[in-house]
Amino acid sequence: MKQLLFTYLNKAFFFYCCLVFFSSCENNEQIVRKVASKELGVEEAKQVELTYTVGGGTKAILKSPLMLRVQDSVPYVEFPKNISVDFYNVEGEVESYLTAKYARYKETKGAVFIRDSVRVINILKGDTLYCKELYWDRQRKGNEFYTDKPVKIRTRTQIIDGIGMESDQNFKNWHILRPVGTVDIPSSKFPE
Repeated sequence: MKQLLFTYLNKAFFFYCCLVFFSSCENNEQIVRKVASKELGVEEAKQVELTYTVGGGTKAILKSPLMLRVQDSVPYVEFPKNISVDFYNVEGEVESYLTAKYARYKETKGAVFIRDSVRVINILKGDTLYCKELYWDRQRKGNEFYTDKPVKIRTRTQIIDGIGMESDQNFKNWHILRPVGTVDIPSSKFPE
């Protein structure tokens, strides 16, 4: 009888220990997510001015109030609060400029994605590009700017709408991939 009581107490004690052990192993879901998630390294710079040079000559100067450099599996640089870029000709004069509300540069791809109120102006010709999205890829010589989205180009005498566009970096030589309309306007009637 003692043997039976001892066996019964051993089993009850083992069951009680297991119950205490398993009920005490509780993970806070927020703590588990924090430990399991990868924290991204983000470097922040304010009032940024970057100069892009080739052979000692300035090709472009980029300005932005905020730049974030994010260390992700594909590192990128982000300009979330406006961007402006002045493009210089071989004489060192500003030939065109770009403005937008947002830009992202993926370091491994070498291209800049620009969006929100994108505007590119060639000062010498007076041509202005308006679009919602644009890519700037220095590897595409002669077609550094491109998009497959709707565009509007205003020249001194015309407004041209289309889908898709390619242009050189100074917005001198551009072409719309699928024009959808042209409106001729005398320069005296053109709004400023």
